[in-house]
Amino acid sequence: MQKLTFALILLITTLFLGSCWMNPDKQKPGVKEFQGEWQQDSIPMQKKLLTYSLYHFKFTCDSFFVSIKTFTKVNYGADSCMKAGHWTEYTKGNYGERNDSLFLKGEFCNPDFTLKEKPDCFRFGMYEEVFKITKKTDSVYQFSSTSAVIPITARLIKRTTCIVKPL
Repeated sequence: MQKLTFALILLITTLFLGSCWMNPDKQKPGVKEFQGEWQQDSIPMQKKLLTYSLYHFKFTCDSFFVSIKTFTKVNYGADSCMKAGHWTEYTKGNYGERNDSLFLKGEFCNPDFTLKEKPDCFRFGMYEEVFKITKKTDSVYQFSSTSAVIPITARLIKRTTCIVKPL
C-alpha cells in the first residue's frame, strides 16, 4: 500500500510539473531586420477606393506597436467616432517570424498604447494578424495580410537596435 501511495504521489507530481513552465526572465531579441519604425505612405489608387487603411509599424525586440489610420467615404457610424471618415486604431503585442510569415498577436489599445479597459467606438480585444513577408530592398518590405486584399508596402523611417531588457 505504501509503494502504491508513493507511486501515485510521484505520478501526480510528474504530471503537475510537466504541465508548468517558467516564464522567461527577459524579452527575446526579435528579428534584427525589422527593428525600427516602418511607414506605409500610400496604396495604389487610394483616391478611388471607398475605404482604405495606412499602417505604421514599430518593432522593438520581440514587441510590436501598430497604428492603423483608416480613411473612408462611407458613413459607418457616429461621427464622434469616425471623425468625418478618418480614424486611427492602435495595437500592441508580440511577434514572431517563421519562413516567409510574420505573426502578430496582441491587443487593441488606446493612443498611448495602454490597454483598453472597455470597448468604445473601435475594435476591442485581441488583435491577431498573419502577413506574408516580401523583401523589396533593405529598407522596403511588403506585408501581405492573409485577411486583406491590398498588401502593405512599408518603408523604414527609423532603424533601432534591440536592447534586451528583463521582464
